[in-house]
Amino acid sequence: MANVVRDPKTHPDAILPDLSKPDPLVNFSANDIAFVYGSKWKQRYFVKRGGDYYVLGAQWDVTHQVWRPYHAAAGTDWWTAFYPDDNMARPTGPLCDGCHSVNYNIQAKTVTEWNVGCEKCHGPGAGHVRAPSRANIVNPARLDFVRANDVCIQCHSQGQPVQRQIEGQYYDWPVGYVAGKSLQDFWRLEEHKPGETTFTHFAEGTARKNRMQGNDFVTSQMYTHGVSCFSCHDVHGTGNNADLIKPASVLCLECHGPNSPNGPRAPTIEAHTHHRAGSAGGECVACHMPKIEQTIADVSVRAHTFRFISPAMTDAVKIPNPCNICHADKTARWAADTLKTWSNLSPWRVAQ
Repeated sequence: MANVVRDPKTHPDAILPDLSKPDPLVNFSANDIAFVYGSKWKQRYFVKRGGDYYVLGAQWDVTHQVWRPYHAAAGTDWWTAFYPDDNMARPTGPLCDGCHSVNYNIQAKTVTEWNVGCEKCHGPGAGHVRAPSRANIVNPARLDFVRANDVCIQCHSQGQPVQRQIEGQYYDWPVGYVAGKSLQDFWRLEEHKPGETTFTHFAEGTARKNRMQGNDFVTSQMYTHGVSCFSCHDVHGTGNNADLIKPASVLCLECHGPNSPNGPRAPTIEAHTHHRAGSAGGECVACHMPKIEQTIADVSVRAHTFRFISPAMTDAVKIPNPCNICHADKTARWAADTLKTWSNLSPWRVAQ
């Protein structure tokens, strides 16, 4: 999180693709790039014009090692109605930079620092540096679970500001929010109409695109019971995927175990999953956090509702289900019929 946006002039290795190789999508050189964004799934490129930055029209697909076009088409996000249909008329200040910096000043177009630094999650820190005290710094771990999760949801969500237009400009991030405040005073999560598939949601209600972990999470039983994002993730960095505190196969089972009040309702994990221990199908995240939320092309990230999506839902409302993500050669009907043979699964739930 501290290195998503990088300056290639100080970090020449930040540009992942070889720009010396021609591609019809690429009409810029390394000298044009003021910042790169991303390195795990995709990489986008910012050019600076005047006091603003703009996203160039080609992005690098890290997984497939190919160039793909980048452009937010009209109607694919609420703010497209208020900006020209041209990347070079869509400054990143109002549309991106509030989440990829600390203290973005909308008047001066300046930042305290790029990326997610300490103050993004802990609030103003000057007073704390001068006289360290618990009273003059925000520690999300000491906030109630709603405000604690707000610290992450401020950026890991699809939504709209309460005040969308400020000084004639439309912003796609919660202007004015600071860690410790109530996010609902600045930000509204994108609403979803059940049964309707949109750019942001599947008809069932699960998010359909990346950067919507917060939208998913607030609908989950985990959130209802007071779990926080940092119950599982350590944003300061770990050696585990997604900065998990521990590998997912270990982490989930610290709260969930055979016949525990938290589930699963089975004598063993294998009896619950009907898959061999250590196999892909035996992983908790395989069924409860399927990779169905698109980040680029056919590369998707994990859902965060923790709900099991029945194969019957795939036939009913066209949302992908975890069974057929692995068993891609089978039909949703095959998967639903197979689940009905599992004695530990409610036959009524299978049909939902």
